[in-house]
Amino acid sequence: MKARVKWVEGVTMMGESGSGHAIVMDGPPDVGGRNLGVRPMEMLLLGMGGCTQFDLLLILRKARQDVTDCTVELQAERAADDPKVFTRIHVHFIVSGRNLKERQVERAIELSARKYCSASIMLGATAEISHDFEIRGV
Repeated sequence: MKARVKWVEGVTMMGESGSGHAIVMDGPPDVGGRNLGVRPMEMLLLGMGGCTQFDLLLILRKARQDVTDCTVELQAERAADDPKVFTRIHVHFIVSGRNLKERQVERAIELSARKYCSASIMLGATAEISHDFEIRGV
């Protein structure tokens, strides 16, 4: 896997993934940014959310669960001093679908957290990660 981050100006950066997708990262004006994009630490949190949602959807699809929507809400706390690593992350899954089985959703979240989600497992080295979920019928 490769990535490239090019400095634009101030603290604005353009990131390009090895698969050719681009994203703008920036900081707030008080540190020289123009607030044009997400912060790099927000990217880490978003990456974790995307990684675990990807796993959840694949696992539930294999379990023949009829998922029609899924949202992952993340709440993180960071250390007060440098390095300001994540110390706590709470992940809340909102899964919608037809006749979803609670045990299947719970199992998918557990498998993602403990076995498949590389981002969660890496961030779990510094942060206490907790999960919960709700199921909404359609």
